[in-house]
Amino acid sequence: MVTRLSKFFVRTLREDPAEAEVQSHKLLVRAGYIRRQAAGVFAWLPLGLRVKAKIERIIREEMDAAGAQEVHFPALMPREPYQATGRWDEYGELLFRLQDRKGADYLLAPTHEEAFTLLVKDLYSSYKDLPLSLYQIQDKYRDEARPRAGLLRGREFTMKDAYSFDVDEAGLDASYQAQRDAYERIFTRLGLDYVIVQADAGAMGGSRSEEFLHPTPVGEDTFVRSDAGYAANVEAFTTVAPDPIPVDSQPAPVIFDSPDTPTIETLVAHSNAVLDGEYTAADTLKNVVLALTHLDGTRELVVVGIPGDRDVDDKRAEVAFAPAAVEAATPEDFAKHPGLVKGYIGPWSESGPVLGEQSTTGIRYLLDPRVVDGSRWITGANIDQKHVHSLVAGRDFTADGYVEVATVREGDPAPDGSGPVTLARGMEIGHVFQLGRKYAEALGLKVLDENGKLVTVTMGSYGIGVTRILAIIAEENNDEKGLIWPASVAPFDVHVVATGKDQTAFALAERVSAQLEDAGLDVLYDDRPKVSPGVKFGDAELIGVPHVLVAGRGAADGEVELWNRRTGARETLPAAEAVARLSAR
Repeated sequence: MVTRLSKFFVRTLREDPAEAEVQSHKLLVRAGYIRRQAAGVFAWLPLGLRVKAKIERIIREEMDAAGAQEVHFPALMPREPYQATGRWDEYGELLFRLQDRKGADYLLAPTHEEAFTLLVKDLYSSYKDLPLSLYQIQDKYRDEARPRAGLLRGREFTMKDAYSFDVDEAGLDASYQAQRDAYERIFTRLGLDYVIVQADAGAMGGSRSEEFLHPTPVGEDTFVRSDAGYAANVEAFTTVAPDPIPVDSQPAPVIFDSPDTPTIETLVAHSNAVLDGEYTAADTLKNVVLALTHLDGTRELVVVGIPGDRDVDDKRAEVAFAPAAVEAATPEDFAKHPGLVKGYIGPWSESGPVLGEQSTTGIRYLLDPRVVDGSRWITGANIDQKHVHSLVAGRDFTADGYVEVATVREGDPAPDGSGPVTLARGMEIGHVFQLGRKYAEALGLKVLDENGKLVTVTMGSYGIGVTRILAIIAEENNDEKGLIWPASVAPFDVHVVATGKDQTAFALAERVSAQLEDAGLDVLYDDRPKVSPGVKFGDAELIGVPHVLVAGRGAADGEVELWNRRTGARETLPAAEAVARLSAR
C-alpha cells in the first residue's frame, strides 16, 4: 500500500534542535526520524523505525548465513548472574540499578553474556550439541555520564550481540572467524568504510579482541595504523621500548636549584640556561600522581613516570588500571602525602628511596616502557624548588612495574615492526571478542566431551551497534538540504511529489505511485493539498529518500521530473519511462 504523507506521522522542522552537536543528530530530529525524551534517550518515529528495520534485516540475513540463530532476552535482568561474574561491581556507575517491590536487585542490561551462558547451560550438556552460535537484536542501557551526539553516544541504544559456544580453542577460532567474516559482509552491504583494529577487551574480559571502526572526524576513538597494515585502538597500542643502555661511566646524579619550574616547559628552559647541554622535554621525566578508586571503594595513589614530552592518555589509563576508576590526584590527596612535593616529584633522593611499595611514602611507582635501564633523566629531587640531572634508570632508581598510559603520537613505531604509525579518529561500529572461559567458569557452563569428561565451554562475543550505525550512515550521507540515504537502508525507495493546483498532477502522481508499488517498490506519496511546492520539495530533500519523482508542470503531457538525491541530477521524462527505470533498480 502506498504511504500517503497526508496521513503519515511525521512533522519536519526548519530549525536545528538546540542540543544537537553533529549533523546526524540535527537532521534525524528535523526530518522526523527521532524525538528526544531525555538526555541520551530518544523515541523512534515511523521514518526512523523503517530505516532501523532495514539495517536489522541486513544484519539478520548475514548472521543467519553465518549459522547463528536468533533469540531474545529481557532488558530487565536479576542481579545474581552479574554478581557471579563480577560485573555487578565492575560496571560501577554505568549500570542502571533498581529494586522490585520486594527489595530484589535488578539491572537494565548493558550486555547479556550471563543470560546467554545460563540459557545454554540450562539446555545443553554434550559436546554433540556444539558448536552453537546465538544472537539477538535488543535494546541496551548504560548510564553514560555525558551522553552526546544524538544516537552516537546514548544511554539507551539498540545492539546486535552474538555469542558462540565451542568445546575447544580450535572451535572458538572457527566461530570467531565466521562472525568476523559476517561483519565484513554486513558493513560492506551498509556502505560503511571500516578499519579492523586490535582492541582492549575491557570489562568484557577474554583474549583476542578486535574493533571495527568507521573513520570519521566525529569519532570518539583514536586509532593508529601503519602503511604495512598494522592497526590498533590507542588503548591496545603497545610501546616499542628502546634497548637498555650500559650504566658504566654514566655521571652521578646532581641536585640543582630550579626555582619556579613546576612545569616541563619551565624546567626545560631553566635547564638549558644553567646546565651544560641542549635539553628538550624528552630528556625530562614527568611524574604524574593518579588516584585509583577500587571496586571496594578504597582509594590508592600511584605515581607514573613518563617522558616529559608525553602526557597521560585518559583512555589508556582507564584500561591500564581497570576495573579501578582513575582520576588525577586532588589537593586533598597531596595533603595526606606530604612526601609528594608537587611540581618537584621524583623517584630518588640523596637520603634514599622515595617512591615505590618499599619506600617511606608507600606509594606505588610505575614507569613508561621507554624509561629503560641506563637511560638518563632530569626530574624532581623531591625538594621544593630543586631538580636532579643525570639520574639513571636501573642504577639510581627502579620501579614497581611498567604501565602503558602515555599518549601515542604520529611517527611512533608499530609494535609489529611495520614502520611508523599515523593517528586517525573513528567510531566503533562492531567489536568481536574471544571470551574464552571467563563466563562459562563463573556460571558453571560445562559439557561432556567425547571421552565422557566434563569440560568448560569456551565462548566468543560479537557486538554491532545498530542505532549507532544508523546515525553514522546519516552522518556520512547528507548535504546542505538534508539526508541522502543509501538505497539499502532508505525508509522508502521513491518519494513521489504532486505539486500545483491542477488535479492532473495529482492524478498522474496517484497513477505513478500505484505502478511503482505494483513493481515492488516502497513509495512515499506527498499528496498533501494546499501545501506549496517549495515546502514539499524542502521536505523531500530533508527526508532523504534517494529518488524523488515530481508530478507538476508537465503532468498534462504525461511527463514527470526525476531527481537523484545522491548525484543531484534532475531530468524530465515521460512518466512511463520513469516508472520503468525506477522499477529496474
